[in-house]
Amino acid sequence: MTAFQNSLEQKLIEARRTLHRFPELSHEEYKTTERIRRWLEEAGIDILDTSLETGVVAQIAGKPGPVIALRADIDALPIQEEAEETFRSVHPGVMHACGHDFHTAVMQGAALLLKEQQEELEGTVKIIFQPAEETATGAQAVLQTGVLDDVQAIFGLHNDPHLALGELGTKPGILSAAVDRFRITITGKGAHAARPHLGTDPIIVGMDIIHRLQTLVSRQIPATESGVISVTQFHSGSTWNVIPETAFLEGTVRTFNKDVRSEIRKQMDLLVRYEAASHGAEAELDYQAGPPSVDNDPAWTEFLMEKAKSNGYKVTVLEPSAGGEDFSFYQEKIKGAFVRIGVEQEYGLHHARYTLQEAALLPAARYFAGIAPEALKRILSE
Repeated sequence: MTAFQNSLEQKLIEARRTLHRFPELSHEEYKTTERIRRWLEEAGIDILDTSLETGVVAQIAGKPGPVIALRADIDALPIQEEAEETFRSVHPGVMHACGHDFHTAVMQGAALLLKEQQEELEGTVKIIFQPAEETATGAQAVLQTGVLDDVQAIFGLHNDPHLALGELGTKPGILSAAVDRFRITITGKGAHAARPHLGTDPIIVGMDIIHRLQTLVSRQIPATESGVISVTQFHSGSTWNVIPETAFLEGTVRTFNKDVRSEIRKQMDLLVRYEAASHGAEAELDYQAGPPSVDNDPAWTEFLMEKAKSNGYKVTVLEPSAGGEDFSFYQEKIKGAFVRIGVEQEYGLHHARYTLQEAALLPAARYFAGIAPEALKRILSE
């Protein structure tokens, strides 16, 4: 390792630990944004003027030519940290339990490495430090600024505790699930618990709806497709001897196929209304479509895999994950691909004890700094 790279590794570790110590929730990343801006400005890297309240888009412009983008996310989660780190979160109930501090440090490193070769770049590299990935609203906010209108290819990453250090995983096509959220409000008729026949019990209605929801995947979706419907909240009543007036259900739907996603939404609406009506109750479905599936462009995925191998990574072809990622919103407008970088840890993402191996930082930064100029050349040669 050269003296410059050794110095850079220490800089990235320090940056990651600072971000980890001072995490901020989605759309509240004000101090995080200030830190990122300061680090980039100190390196002489241009920052684009956008309407974003939080988040940064930097630019390293070489010769006139194509434009590509690299993306990291910067927000944390509402989790109380239990990891025994010397740089653990100082903000109660907020933690970088998904490793976005790692992503930010990696792309900071890529920016610094690209700045060193700016004059040789055959085009422009935009580096996105995106807010609010955890609420799946940040990517859309960035897109709405128009700052990516000239981008021809986009690449992103996520750390993966289930992959070994030195391992990179991805696949062409669908890599993650579409993530939707639903709320169901059931309205029955309250009554004394000793005289249930005088009321309409919304708890019974809710139980039947939960049971029936599971049949949508097993009986309405072809066996060759897949999906998940999970009810994660069920609230009703306030005391032991009263049948309540209302009940509330909430949960998530995960799908990999656009047609399956549409069909489940349609069938859920019918099921909820008619199941409630069969009990003499009413129910309303509030269905909130989240990010679609990450859908990797095959050609760009092959490019990323080849470059990973030449950078010393062990490349693994992944199975699609039922997790979600709002990088998919970029892919609806810009061709690109998404990879997972191994950080080899016992605890999974979103766990209160989640941590990662910092030895993965510099290799990932070098990898993204390396693919950027090669991607520009590839676009020029097409």
